[in-house]
Amino acid sequence: MTSPRPAAPPAGDTPRSLRERVYEELRERIIEAEFPAGTRLVEREIAEELRVSRVPVREAMQRLETEGFLSVRPRRGSVVTEFGPEDAEHLFDVRENLEGLAARLAARHAGAQELRALEELLARARAAAESGRLREAVSLNADFHRAVVGLSGNPLLVELMAPLDSRLRRLFRLTSAASDGEPMCGAHERLYEAIRDRDEAGAESLARAHVAATRASALRLLNDRRNQAG
Repeated sequence: MTSPRPAAPPAGDTPRSLRERVYEELRERIIEAEFPAGTRLVEREIAEELRVSRVPVREAMQRLETEGFLSVRPRRGSVVTEFGPEDAEHLFDVRENLEGLAARLAARHAGAQELRALEELLARARAAAESGRLREAVSLNADFHRAVVGLSGNPLLVELMAPLDSRLRRLFRLTSAASDGEPMCGAHERLYEAIRDRDEAGAESLARAHVAATRASALRLLNDRRNQAG
C-alpha cells in the first residue's frame, strides 16, 4: 500500500480537521481507483503511511463503511466494495428524479452571476475533453451536476443529494471513456441553455434524458466487465 501523496499532518490540525483530512484522502483514493474494488485496507498500515494515529483512520474507515465504500468481511477486515450494476441501478433511480427536480428549480431560481459560473465550468469541461484530459473532464462534469443542484435554491434537495455526490463521482470514474467527452459536454450545454432560458419543463426533461442515457451506457459497461470477470 504505497502512494507518493502522504505527508505529516499540519501542525495546526484539530482532531476534527484531521479526521476529515484522513477521510477525504481515503475516499479520493477509492474514487480514483488507487484502491480498486477488493483492496484490503489495514488500519495500522494506513496510519503509518499517513503519519497519524489509528483513531482518525478508524473513524474515517467507519464513515466510508456507512457510505458504502468499504465492507467488513470475515478474516479479511475492511475491503473496498465493488460498484456493480445493481449499485448503479439504485443510484440512477434516485438521480433521475432528484436531478430532474434540481434542473427544473435551477431554471426557476438561477441568477445571472450563477449562470456565468456554470457557463465557465462548461467551457473548462469542454476544453479538458477536447484535449484528452479525461480525468479532469470527468471531475468537471461531476462539478456541473453538483452546481445544478446548488442552483435549485432548495437546501433540503442539496442536503439529500450531498451523500450521493461521492458515489456519483466514483461511477463516472469507473464508466467514463475518452469518447464520452463530446456527448456529455453537449448534453450539459443543452441543459445549461434550458436553465438560462428559464425553460423549467425543458430543463427537467433534458436532465432526465441525460441521466437515462448515462444509465444505459454505464450499465452496459459494468455488465460487460462482470461477465468478463466471471
